[in-house]
Amino acid sequence: MLNRRHLRVKVLQALYAYQHSDNKDVSKHHKSLFTSVDNVYDMYIGVLALIVAIIEYADVDATDGLNKYIPSEADLNPNLKILNNLFIDALLKNDDYLKALKKYNLKWSYDLELVKSLFATLKTTEDYQNYSNIKTHTLSTDKDIIKFIYKKIILKSPLAMQAIEDEYINWEVDLEVLQAMFAKTLKNFTEGGTYELAQISANWADDKEFIADLLQKTIANDSVFHKLISDITKNWEADRIATTDIIIMKMALSEMLFFASIPVKVSINEYLDIAKEYSTPKSNGFINGILDKILADLKAENKIRKFGRGLVGS
Repeated sequence: MLNRRHLRVKVLQALYAYQHSDNKDVSKHHKSLFTSVDNVYDMYIGVLALIVAIIEYADVDATDGLNKYIPSEADLNPNLKILNNLFIDALLKNDDYLKALKKYNLKWSYDLELVKSLFATLKTTEDYQNYSNIKTHTLSTDKDIIKFIYKKIILKSPLAMQAIEDEYINWEVDLEVLQAMFAKTLKNFTEGGTYELAQISANWADDKEFIADLLQKTIANDSVFHKLISDITKNWEADRIATTDIIIMKMALSEMLFFASIPVKVSINEYLDIAKEYSTPKSNGFINGILDKILADLKAENKIRKFGRGLVGS
């Protein structure tokens, strides 16, 4: 699921696009931000659909085997236990999954060669053979083979990675979120359970408001934040400061000044971690130094107002 750090990265990407766009219509970039978030869920459903397609290909493979000119003993007696996988059976009865399939128009059958290749790889593995030879299977054993298909077949296949990257531009950035959503889905599907899909975030109503406000307030106060940064970095040439660093600092300042429920230390630490991953090697220390100086000035001017237990004076 998307946590607050992932959401901050989504806003960072939207602000970067805004910075480099000739179109300064905030509503356009607001829409793009939420499209980016929705694409994470699209990718999550897409990967589930790919797993379903791989498993369903067992039936096609069995038919091809029977139609061989000289079928082998294995071809004549195909083991199709995987077609009765309890996780897949529950997934295909899940209304939310079926609605999402329709919304995102996801049909991996369009890429039959990919599905065929992945099933062929799966079929030769020891895990698949062991699963096929289990006399009785449970939801637990059926989830284990699903996990194997995801982690060891899809994620290890260059062909699958290329196909997913072509479909989902932020695949690498969102992979951590996908991993969490996939794990949550397996956890949610239990005997006698409700078989719920993973949610895009733990509290989307609050998170939706958070990213919308963060984008809007950072853009609306851009000139104010720019001056605060410029006053501290006046001895630096503008082109020596990475655009990403400037945006990260402006987002941090937005949280310091306008998000009363978020402690200053939390905001700074979050953006320093984001800088480590998404900016230059020296950005972390540079941003930390600049924000510390600006924070000292803002506190001296009594402009930092935080409310709630543990937030006063933070």
